[in-house]
Amino acid sequence: MSDNPPNKRLQGRISALVERLHTLYPRMIDLGTGRLLRLLADLGNPHMTLPPAVHVAGTNGKGSTCAFLRAMGEAAGKTVHVYTSPHLVRFNERIRIAGELVSDAALEAAFEEIERVNAGQDITVFEVLTAAALLLFSRHPADLCVLEVGLGGRFDATNVIARPAASAIASISMDHKDFLGNTIAKIAGEKAGIIKQGVPAVTGWQVPEAMAVLREEAASVGAALLARDEAWSIEPSGDGLRYQDSQGTLLLPLPGLAGSFQYDNAGIALAALRASRLGYPDAALARGVGTASWPARMQRLTGHLAAQVPQGWEVWLDGGHNPGGGEALAAHVARWTDRPTHVVVGMKRSKDAAEFLRPILPHAASLWAVAEPEQHLALAVEDIIAASGGVAQPGPDIAGALAQLPRSTSARVLICGSLYLAGEALKLDSDTPPA
Repeated sequence: MSDNPPNKRLQGRISALVERLHTLYPRMIDLGTGRLLRLLADLGNPHMTLPPAVHVAGTNGKGSTCAFLRAMGEAAGKTVHVYTSPHLVRFNERIRIAGELVSDAALEAAFEEIERVNAGQDITVFEVLTAAALLLFSRHPADLCVLEVGLGGRFDATNVIARPAASAIASISMDHKDFLGNTIAKIAGEKAGIIKQGVPAVTGWQVPEAMAVLREEAASVGAALLARDEAWSIEPSGDGLRYQDSQGTLLLPLPGLAGSFQYDNAGIALAALRASRLGYPDAALARGVGTASWPARMQRLTGHLAAQVPQGWEVWLDGGHNPGGGEALAAHVARWTDRPTHVVVGMKRSKDAAEFLRPILPHAASLWAVAEPEQHLALAVEDIIAASGGVAQPGPDIAGALAQLPRSTSARVLICGSLYLAGEALKLDSDTPPA
């Protein structure tokens, strides 16, 4: 489906509205659902009139899982609402209404209505965005609603949904320790907070500490936990994948999202939809696996950035940014054995750069530290170099790094480390660069 082109005038007004919200309640993160539930009640409780929803949490892979869910639903001829975060280029990316990115005018109207109804009471920007999504979803018919957790799960704004059709929890690893806890068990406890009584909860591969917490939470609330290699399985078979659960076996194409780590995310999405008993045809679910797309998840770039390296090279972009993401990227790069891989890294200040880089370093022919001028909360180039143990060289930006790469042999380039960097990379790579 086509997406609405941006209206520069309205985009500027939307940005101004968001900036005003920051000044009214400047804390970016303040976990809890009380403020949002109060606002939703004043808006007429739109979260109680949504289509069947799949609620998705996890440290790594939850955005990709949402992409598979959307693709499967649309392959079945269904209309799908999707709420994800963060956006890469435009705020509109966070809200997809019945297959289309929310229009500038609809987003501006929703923000203005919410600000008027909220009447200056405490509210975070993410809560306003979540309220806008739920309000708009409630006013447009659809067959499926896909909701991605913003941070954690138990006290995330999206957890106002009382009874989804299914809950899905992707890979859990260390991230957001200041808010979720400093152990895998504590973080898993927060993610497990989306598990609801009587609602099937699907999860993929997890480290033992995380799985133990998920089992305990599911048992305590009375939910069936459908774990990989217990309730369902997915594995390579011929030129595709073989999926199996209690409802039978499906032969699938390779996922539309690159990387073997996506098998897990595709399986979670498939298991969640089958467990929800929404009745989507198996053939459509299989097509959805093969057609899923999601920007900055092992995305090959073919525009202006790709033109800055020699012909025949490949430039890839991934938003991986935490230790678990580093492990997944390293496993993927390790299979690129036909030519060297140069890694360009830019990170957010709050992330553990050393642990992200640790598994990647052995597979990098060269490592370049970058920070784009408009990159939100970018970690300084010298700090990335220090985190690499002095291995990384200063870009100091993406264009500078690409210009310095050795040209003696054909190679790949992987740009990674931050979704905010990914957004800037997509702008730079665009066939029509932003004004």
